Amino acid sequence: MRIIQGIEAGRQLLARTPGDIDPQVASQARRVVEDVRQRGDAAVRDHTLQLDGVELSEIAVPRHQTAGALDRLPSELAAALRTAAGRITAFHTAAMPTSWHAADEGYGERIVPLARVGIYVPGGTATYPSAVLMDVIPAKVAGVDEVVVCTPSPDATVMAAAELAGVDLLLQIGGAQAIAAMAYGTESVPRVDKVCGAGGAWVTAAKREVYGAVDIDGLYGPTETLVIADASTDPALAAADLLAQAEHDPLAMPVLVATDITTAEHVVAEIGRQLPVLERAAIASEAVEHGVAVVVANVAEAIELANLFAPEHVCLLVEGAERHVPDIRHAGGIFVGERSPEVIGDYVAGPSHTMPTAGTARHGSYLGVHHFLRRMPVVDLSEAHLRQLGPTAATIARAEGLTAHARAIERRLEGGGASGDRASS
Repeated sequence: MRIIQGIEAGRQLLARTPGDIDPQVASQARRVVEDVRQRGDAAVRDHTLQLDGVELSEIAVPRHQTAGALDRLPSELAAALRTAAGRITAFHTAAMPTSWHAADEGYGERIVPLARVGIYVPGGTATYPSAVLMDVIPAKVAGVDEVVVCTPSPDATVMAAAELAGVDLLLQIGGAQAIAAMAYGTESVPRVDKVCGAGGAWVTAAKREVYGAVDIDGLYGPTETLVIADASTDPALAAADLLAQAEHDPLAMPVLVATDITTAEHVVAEIGRQLPVLERAAIASEAVEHGVAVVVANVAEAIELANLFAPEHVCLLVEGAERHVPDIRHAGGIFVGERSPEVIGDYVAGPSHTMPTAGTARHGSYLGVHHFLRRMPVVDLSEAHLRQLGPTAATIARAEGLTAHARAIERRLEGGGASGDRASS
């Protein structure tokens, strides 16, 4: 991990355009999406064989494989999943908004869940039962009628998590073909109203392609963590937090922003000591190679860079960390102090670990119940409201040249149903 000094150098390095997608990947994903849209299951099978080397006998995981899957896990792992599910459920239950109605004003808002959603859970180099819990449970708490999950080659732990979270249909497909199948529907895959969840570059490109036909939660890139450190920081803990993200993906982005050169050097040295013993050292090493440590003058400058970069995770490993929380404006999630490592957030803290990446934290939010709800305003005016507000609305309508709008109000004010317009209309 290279070390650079000064906030201006940090600004130049960390500034970026949110949500960039490789044009070649986008073009390839577009072809897969269109093929699935046209040919359904046959295209899903063909692309799964061609891209993943898997010949599907069935697209859906048979029910007998998921039923009782949790009970077949080692007891310690099953208990851990249950604990995580409980925390996640409690968090999202507390976050649920409620419908409201102000009778004295004649308006309100209904909050209703989506009917059917699709969740993508990544697979491949690792298995992610945690992602099943983190992404499905908020949909269930929100009241979604049916949750469909796509994940390539689900193992026993993923099946157990699907059972625990209440997945209605588990499909053993991945990539752009899975996104297309959920967005447009096939013989085996029901069409959903929204596609959520993180995945690789092809998944992200496919989500952008199907947006409009369905809603999406966001566009996710490789994971990223920015650690803010000062002289009080334990270098071993800062290094451990950066490596925890680096081992996800060679393209993961570990960033350290330190308030002095000594701290930066100690953290980088610790990364070098801890890296060789990791099981995924080769992957983490690639990520660390393009990671960076920036040395700035103080915590305020470090936070300025964090807000510019808008990372998925900001870890405040500084003295008095809690007082700096209000200053973090652009981040997927904030992890405050040494007792709140981002890794706890990955599994059991409560909020979903699916958070905006690639700078989209400037406008996006973590995956939560709000993604699975629709808001509908309700207008329920009294006669007094109509007579108070009607003339104002009619005046604005006539100023816009929309006579029919104005007359729809004026007829009511005149007693309703009078035929013909006034001479002034």
